[in-house]
Amino acid sequence: MTIFRQTALAALVVAAATQAQAADLTLDIQLPELAVAEYHKPYVAAWLENGNNEVVAQLTVWYDVDKRNDAGKKWLKDMRQWWRRGGRSLELPADGISGATQGPGDYQLTYSLDKGPLANLPEGDYRVRVEAAREVGGRELINLPFHWPTSEKTIVSEAGSSELGKLRLTIQP
Repeated sequence: MTIFRQTALAALVVAAATQAQAADLTLDIQLPELAVAEYHKPYVAAWLENGNNEVVAQLTVWYDVDKRNDAGKKWLKDMRQWWRRGGRSLELPADGISGATQGPGDYQLTYSLDKGPLANLPEGDYRVRVEAAREVGGRELINLPFHWPTSEKTIVSEAGSSELGKLRLTIQP
């Protein structure tokens, strides 16, 4: 085996070992197609709370980022729980978490539990909260509870009844 092949093989083994050790939290969000006369894409926020109802991390916020003069921000407070739990103090747009509203469909967000705001989570009970609000529509909030750390793959699912469809939280230790 040549030195080049040995080096390439060693790099692949290290990369695979690093991948295997990385813990991930994956959030699948389904936005349903609604049969309504006036449809507006929903604003959606997701955040992580600990067992004391304290916000541990803001995960995502989808809103109308393209509105002139930041006019899209004025509707963020319609996601009442998110707004009260830290949204109002968040500087938007926030790098890595804010994005444009999305239409009906399935969306997958993945977060590393080894880096950023989710690194070094202490042992305890947590919940991912997902809230959606739509102009000329409704508002819905869903909780996805879990315990950390976990030694095996954990899946928590919940289905919305109006503004949110199926939600699934997958934790891969």
